[in-house]
Amino acid sequence: MIPLLRITVSGPPGSGTTTLVSRLSKERGWTYINGGEIFRSSAAERNISIEDFSSLCKNNLDVDRSLDDTLKKIMVSPTSPEIVESRLCGWWAKELKLNCIKIWLSVSDTERAQRIQNREGGDFSTCLEKSIQRQKDDMDRYKTLYNINLDDLSPYDLIVEADEKNEDEVFQIVNNYLG
Repeated sequence: MIPLLRITVSGPPGSGTTTLVSRLSKERGWTYINGGEIFRSSAAERNISIEDFSSLCKNNLDVDRSLDDTLKKIMVSPTSPEIVESRLCGWWAKELKLNCIKIWLSVSDTERAQRIQNREGGDFSTCLEKSIQRQKDDMDRYKTLYNINLDDLSPYDLIVEADEKNEDEVFQIVNNYLG
């Protein structure tokens, strides 16, 4: 049986992936999974906080690999959702030779920090500093784990530069691309 997976949506934190996936799911009647859900459920299974689980992942790369393996299994399953959202799902779809559209939402450090500040509050400069550090940490981890450079967007079929676009404009670009 062929997996149901139609698209992957990736981008850095604050790029609007969750908003886009929610809208696509609602408008098209498609199911989805967010890689963050796997992360949160794994923390809950261990009965530890998200912050403690994040520290565990940083200090034990096998935990990170295990989470990614879980996502890959979901992606190739005949019961997979139509949409998968995660930082690396476009890379996994390429690696697994899945016939789906791979989308990347791109935003600048400044725009990401502004969106995170709007969502979570706090001081802009602190949000910017944390966002840049998180991106650097993630890039280092993915390079170590999989030799993936997040600046290499070659796996993606559609790259949406979202800095100057609102959620409706991003949705329209992607929805039109999907046909």
